[in-house]
Amino acid sequence: MAEKEELQYDEEESVKFIRNYLPLELKEKFSDDDILYLLDLAEEFYESKGEIDSLEEDDENELVEYVIKNAKEDGVGSFDAGDILHILDGDLEYCQSINLFD
Repeated sequence: MAEKEELQYDEEESVKFIRNYLPLELKEKFSDDDILYLLDLAEEFYESKGEIDSLEEDDENELVEYVIKNAKEDGVGSFDAGDILHILDGDLEYCQSINLFD
């Protein structure tokens, strides 16, 4: 029996997936570099908290606040919490599509 091929997280594929996932108005609002930057901030947040599976639901608000605060401090831009959630949801959908959490 053939073993299931393990898929690895690919940033470029994630950005493509997120672009297809986002509503049209957000596709035009964020560059690929913006999306990658925001995903990097989310990863920093997750690393500071430990395992992703152990995050509490309240941590989603803290994550969004962390991303918004750091993006503003780094001079990247001022982003809306709803927009950030769309990007993070798109990344989660990408991860699920490649069975990353299985």
